[in-house]
Amino acid sequence: MIRWAICALLVPQIIWAQEFVTVEGRLSDDAFYRAVACGASPGDACTKPFLRWPTDTREDLTVGLASVVATLPPYRRRLYEAGLTDAVAEINGLGAGLTLRRTDRDPQIAIHVVAAAPGTVMRNTGVESLDGERLALGRVALWATDGAITRAVIAISAKARRREIRHILLEELTQSMGLMTDVAGAAYHRSIFAELGNSVVRLQGQDAMALRRHYGGDAQDDGPDDDAQDDRDS
Repeated sequence: MIRWAICALLVPQIIWAQEFVTVEGRLSDDAFYRAVACGASPGDACTKPFLRWPTDTREDLTVGLASVVATLPPYRRRLYEAGLTDAVAEINGLGAGLTLRRTDRDPQIAIHVVAAAPGTVMRNTGVESLDGERLALGRVALWATDGAITRAVIAISAKARRREIRHILLEELTQSMGLMTDVAGAAYHRSIFAELGNSVVRLQGQDAMALRRHYGGDAQDDGPDDDAQDDRDS
């Protein structure tokens, strides 16, 4: 489960939402890709634009722990460090047309490990776009113009359970690639995009296909139909 934001698509504001597509049974690759990439229910039009990191950033897209709450014990920090290293390696190993690089100095994808417990409001994070927002386990915010992502911010609770940390880092990082919609359905309980579930630590099957397709140049369309676009808080 993920909370996300698309920032500066039409106006310079942040809109947070929790959103998923409900499905019955297993989807075709086309339908699954459209569900996670543009919020399309099976057989329906897109409900949001396609978002991608620009071509000139994809060979060296930086990601790092931009801040970690000071009260986090060293052994807990090592879990987040290792989880992020694993998530970067997982995405880099797909051959999806992206190469992520770890750096904690001004990364394009900035991860903040915050004090807020899951289900509470974030306070005093030092990040304006996070303070005052409710945190599940993790949240993603994307800034984009004309479908091109310019930066991303991820918040993850310092109080996540040990077994959740590796999963949530991979989930949030995958969704920061522009695949912002979850899928709800029994057939997808083992997907990184599952609306409910926090145990997946590998990108396989249709999860891997979706990320490869998103950056492989073979998407079937590039945005929502004109009559499908709306002004929802999502």
